[in-house]
Amino acid sequence: MFFNKFSISPNLSYLPGNGSTPPWMKEKVLKLIREDWSPKQISGYLKKQENIALSHETIYKLIRKDKQNGGELYKHCRHKLKHRKRPVGSVKNIPNHTSIHQRPKDADGKRFGDFEMDTIIGENHSEAILTITERKTNYIMIQKLPKGRDSEEPTKEVFKKLLPFKDKLKTITTNNGSEFAAHESITKMLGVPVYFADPYSSWQKGAIENGNKLIRQYIPKKASFKDYSDQDIKYIQYKLNRRPREKLDLKLPKNEFFKHFV
Repeated sequence: MFFNKFSISPNLSYLPGNGSTPPWMKEKVLKLIREDWSPKQISGYLKKQENIALSHETIYKLIRKDKQNGGELYKHCRHKLKHRKRPVGSVKNIPNHTSIHQRPKDADGKRFGDFEMDTIIGENHSEAILTITERKTNYIMIQKLPKGRDSEEPTKEVFKKLLPFKDKLKTITTNNGSEFAAHESITKMLGVPVYFADPYSSWQKGAIENGNKLIRQYIPKKASFKDYSDQDIKYIQYKLNRRPREKLDLKLPKNEFFKHFV
């Protein structure tokens, strides 16, 4: 089963639980850790949804104790990973581009329908993964690009991913990579303007940058994308969209996204 590469089995015998933390609570926490939720997400969710008071510091202690005894729970903590920084090309290479400074002010992540897109590049630069996220809900879509960053392929995949939501689209923001040089085709097919962030200004598209960091929890920097099937990619998307977010008051991106289509 492809799920195995994303599964980490903790050594339960080393974890606290016989003292102040009841065994049933320990099992509940372990289940959420294995879902790759952060200690803060787990603590907040338990308090809000199940009226269980358990600090995130206690959960961190549980994870550290497990690590000290050879366990692997810490591998579920994304804060241990470092995000790859890579230079982006100049906007001068993108014909007829529209700067992010011309984007409507209300496309600030508070309304629904403003998207960001990017690509994660493999170690040998011949592999790429398209990532798209909706800014208000942080719902993320992921798709392998077998032909790499060739601008025709990302354009086709962006169209296929966003076509079902065409009536809700308001803006798309991206970086200056050559993979989005065919942005005019995206606008023509989907009827949505594409805006380009300034060079070396990843903070201007923070939603997708954060999404890419989360994906790297499952696909490390030095991993070959060839080792991940389309089914694996769908599973990663599934996991991320069912992880509570503090921004959403610990609601799930999946639920918050699709409630706009009811």
